[in-house]
This record gives sequence, structure tokens and C-alpha cells, in this order.
Amino acid sequence: MKTRTVFGLLRLGAAAICLVALIHRLAWGLASNTVASQNFFAYLTNQSNVAFVVLLTIAGIIALRKARDPRWLTVTLALVLSWTITAGLVFAILVWQAGLRGIRIDVPWSDQVLHFYLPALTVAAWALAPGHRAVPWRVVPATLAYPLLWGAFTMIRGPIIGWYPYYFLDPRQVSGPPEFLISSGIALATFSIVATALVLISRMPLPRRLRVDPAESDPEGPDHDETDQATAPDSAESERSPATDELVAAAGASDPVRRTR
Repeated sequence: MKTRTVFGLLRLGAAAICLVALIHRLAWGLASNTVASQNFFAYLTNQSNVAFVVLLTIAGIIALRKARDPRWLTVTLALVLSWTITAGLVFAILVWQAGLRGIRIDVPWSDQVLHFYLPALTVAAWALAPGHRAVPWRVVPATLAYPLLWGAFTMIRGPIIGWYPYYFLDPRQVSGPPEFLISSGIALATFSIVATALVLISRMPLPRRLRVDPAESDPEGPDHDETDQATAPDSAESERSPATDELVAAAGASDPVRRTR
């Protein structure tokens, strides 16, 4: 079995595990009365993990059928991983702070899978998967678009229903605007740091045994302009006009050294 096929199956398996964990987390939350059904998908973690399931399923199918990931898949996967990893870090901080305040927070296995294990394993598998591409640096600022939109929607919805998914967004649980701005700024900075780390990881050289055979077809071409550089001399030759050929032939005919040979 080819290495690329193995990673494709791993992607599909991770998507299935993520889906099972989401279902369990919803059922556990409803049974324990810790979350209302209408608020479950208001969490950034759950929204990003739904996108994670869809994207990993697509990525797994592509890995089974093609030698390399398309550029859009690389960029989208980096974005979704940035969101899920940052959500996991924020969740870990919230649990830690709750413990300091003497507040008990139960963490079921599904939360552990969604927030910690699955994102970490997916990053490792993604970085080692043959055929993945280098992530462009524009992903770092683009990562902030979704959290900003989600935050704006949450701040509009929160006062209407009287509920916020995270305490630092709730005006009733923070000391004032300075604490809200500082907490939000730290969260956005974390998104940027995680995205930067993913860009750097994607650009690390793969072990030789995991590299894609250069002879394998790649319809989108290489990541850089290697094709254009390689074909530049040939294109210059092909662009020479018939008139140029006639001038070269005439110059050769008028050369006395050539006529005596």
C-alpha cells in the first residue's frame, strides 16, 4: 500500500472520530444540562470541528485519488487547523482558570478528543503526508477573519438571549472593557501565532521516503515557478521566427571560411 493511500485512510478515520466525538459531546451536554441544544453550535470549537469533519473527508478522498493536495485544500486545512488548535488552547486556559477559582468543569472524553488529541495528531499527519504543499504566508492574516466575524455575531446575539459561549465575552463576568479587550487581543494573537507555526511546519522538508515521486503527475504544477524556469530556453528556441533562420543561413553562405570547406 502506498504511503499516500495510508494517509488518505488516516484522514478519513480522523473525520469519523471527530464526528463521533461531536455527537457524544452534544448528547453529554444535553444529558448533563450543561449546554442548551440551540447553543451547542454557537461555540467556535464546535463550528470549526464541523468544518474539520467535512474538510478531512474531502482531503482523504483526494489523497486516495491524487498524488498531491491542491493548493486550496492546503490553505483551507491550515485555516481550520488554526481555529481548532487555538480553541483547544483557550479551552485549556479556561479549565485551568476555573480550577484556580474553585469552579468544577467536567471534561468528557469527547472534549479531550476535539480540543487536544485530534488537532495535534492531524497536524503531525498533515506535516508528514506526502504531497502536501507549503502554506502561503497570507494564511496568517486570513486566519483572523472567521474569529472576528464569529465574535461580532456572538456579541450581537449574547445580549438578546442572555448567554455567551465564553466568560471573557460576557460583560457581566469581566471587570470592564479593558479586561474584555485584553482577553480578546490575546485570543486573536494566539490565532496568529498558531497560523504562523503551521506555515513554518508546512515548509519543513519531508523525509526522503515520504516525498512524492517527481515523475508522478501534478496537474497544478510545482509550488514555485520551476516549470517556467525549466522551459525558458525551449520557449526561446521555439519563438525564433523563419526570417531569423534565413538570415542565419545567409550569413553562413557568405562566410568564406565555410565556402572553402
